Amino acid sequence: MPTVLQALKNRSSKRAYLKKPVSKEVLEKILTAAQMTPSGTNIQPWITYAVSDKNVLKNIGDAIIKKMNSGEKKNQFIQYSPLNFINPYKKRRKETGFGLYNHIGIKKDDSEARIRIWHDNFRWFGASSVFFVFVDKVNIDGAQGSFIDCGAYMQSIMLAAQEFKIDTCPQGSTTEFGKIIVDILNVPDNLAFLYSIVLGYADKEAKINSFQPARVPLKESVVFI
Repeated sequence: MPTVLQALKNRSSKRAYLKKPVSKEVLEKILTAAQMTPSGTNIQPWITYAVSDKNVLKNIGDAIIKKMNSGEKKNQFIQYSPLNFINPYKKRRKETGFGLYNHIGIKKDDSEARIRIWHDNFRWFGASSVFFVFVDKVNIDGAQGSFIDCGAYMQSIMLAAQEFKIDTCPQGSTTEFGKIIVDILNVPDNLAFLYSIVLGYADKEAKINSFQPARVPLKESVVFI
């Protein structure tokens, strides 16, 4: 059983999974643990659709890729990525992206391979289950607190998954196509899509899963007073 510190240190985003499904019992235990995440005034703003139906996941992925291929890149509720990346964030982003592609042998000018890897996001990297997290629009109407609370909830899911030897990958990529996901899942109109998390048993033989992006030292992100 990993300690919290071990789970934080050892967890990394996995992008290739075995076909082995995660049982509903385990998914429920992960979500039950994550439900203990603190939130402002305990409103618990997260609403999760836990999808393990292969056909539903395929339909969502197909619709997103079709939208991408049509030239329309965004169909979203919230803007996830900064509109203007500046350093040091731009530098970290580039280092991670180039580092991943170099790790798996994709050259800078191989646009076809890069698109294929990006499409893998919407094939859920072969994972058996995906959590789609939503928030009531009223909670984000001129307010940002629920975004913070839901981010904490996402971290709780990924740490709790470690308890059951389940691997994860948070997906900001799906945020850009939130309205497609809402339509296919027939989600009520009052909900806005935030992000997804894939869950499954990582393929330990897949080279992409050994990639570990660097973290900056404390001196770059912490001020002690």
